[in-house]
Amino acid sequence: MTPEQFRDLIAPITKRIQGKTLDKKLEADLNQAFPANGEAFQNVFRACRAAVEAGWMCNREAGGIKFGRVIKPSPDLHGYSVDVVEMNDLKGPHHRHPNGEIDMIMPLTPAAKFDGHGAGWLVYGPNSAHYPTVSDGKALVLYLLPDGAIEFTKAN
Repeated sequence: MTPEQFRDLIAPITKRIQGKTLDKKLEADLNQAFPANGEAFQNVFRACRAAVEAGWMCNREAGGIKFGRVIKPSPDLHGYSVDVVEMNDLKGPHHRHPNGEIDMIMPLTPAAKFDGHGAGWLVYGPNSAHYPTVSDGKALVLYLLPDGAIEFTKAN
């Protein structure tokens, strides 16, 4: 798995979401179009595991979280950036999503949840904020960020 091959796997997903409002309707659409047990989702999941093993994904670490921006926002990915984190039973740093955030949750241990959600898609709308939290095990989470926008903040 190369970064270029990974980009090719993500492009059909960003094409489907281009121009759509980041809301629960989009979350339902992603879970239907790219279900956790479906071929596209599983291909991305396998690619993420291979890339982590190869050392070019999640190659930075802070506070027990392995992370990294895999792809900067680009026209071929419809303005989305791609970040991937690996977390094991911990709460990450508070951050805000100026333009929203789309999360692909890939449990590495069967019961792992991200912000209370198991395998699948979770969508946060514009101006939302949270402490990203993985519970009940270990997971990879892929973040699609419109224009790559994210602001690390202190919770109010």
